[in-house]
Amino acid sequence: MPVSPPRAEHTDRSPVRLGALVPLTRPGWTAAGRHLLAGLDLAVREVNDGGGIDGRPLELVVRDTAADPERAAAAVAELAALDVAAVAGEYHSVVARAAAARAAALGLPFLCSSAVLDALTDAPTRWVARLAPAQSRGWRVYADFLIGAGLDRIAVAAQPGVYWASGARVLRDHLAPRGGTLLALDANALTPGALCDALAGHGATALLLLTGHPEPAVPLVEAVRGDRRLAQILIGAPAGQPEFAAWETALGGEGAAIPFLRYLPGRLGPLGERVGKALGERLGQVPSFVAFEGWDTIAVLAAAMRSHGTDRAAIAASWPHVAIEGTRGPIRFSRTPGIEVWQWAWPPIQVVDRDPADPRRFRVLHTG
Repeated sequence: MPVSPPRAEHTDRSPVRLGALVPLTRPGWTAAGRHLLAGLDLAVREVNDGGGIDGRPLELVVRDTAADPERAAAAVAELAALDVAAVAGEYHSVVARAAAARAAALGLPFLCSSAVLDALTDAPTRWVARLAPAQSRGWRVYADFLIGAGLDRIAVAAQPGVYWASGARVLRDHLAPRGGTLLALDANALTPGALCDALAGHGATALLLLTGHPEPAVPLVEAVRGDRRLAQILIGAPAGQPEFAAWETALGGEGAAIPFLRYLPGRLGPLGERVGKALGERLGQVPSFVAFEGWDTIAVLAAAMRSHGTDRAAIAASWPHVAIEGTRGPIRFSRTPGIEVWQWAWPPIQVVDRDPADPRRFRVLHTG
């Protein structure tokens, strides 16, 4: 497939279509999907306000993945038939993996916004790039936080799944050389009461929720918070369940002081501040890091198309040449050991929690 020359001329002003994959219905994490779509849509509108791509407006063609890998793969095929120049988005790692495989097979560029699973593809591909940090990177930062806090007897309440199993493995491998241990508890098989008994018997110093939200994460938090034997245990949620307002709505003060991973810098620059304000107005709440990932995704694709053209192969060829200022810092892609896609190495990583004094406010506990 020939690569389009940079800044290829077009004889029409038809829209440049971009596919967007987002979880907008259950069992997808709908709050994440809403924030991701807000970022994608805001950036598309700003690109169009600035003249589009060589005078052609961007058009976002949205498909709801509902956290279903098969549905996402089918959506990618549908979008390819609709002549999109590229596909963007997705939050759930297993879903993004299915989308990436189908996109690579079809020769369709896919810029993954928010999914972190290291093995996004099984083999090296030129078609896929990713903005979110790899899970092995972020979850090692989280393990460093635990060890630094003197927490070395870690229990994980995990549901089955590639993403949860991968996260537990990263934690175990990073904790073991530092004297930490990891006890695996089946969040599906154990009732909240039985899980509390297991924690008390093990003498765990921390419980990490590797589970979906709101079920079973919310009942587990309520059970542990209500058990006097576990008054000193730290509850953690590295996957970011407490990031969204629904967590605070469901748990109130009980949902505070539960550290999670967030991909924001300590302080946003002027671009991040401007975009954050606009996102907040759209969402009616403080934007999550996922909303910023959505905006950055479109900014990257717009830069790629302006410099290399809208041909699919040309966009894929642009990944190693992209160099833009994103909302969270300079974005460049490279080949990273163990990662088979083009990767931004690395976005900023924080461990944060909700402040017990005001659960609507976040505290930064650790950076990496």
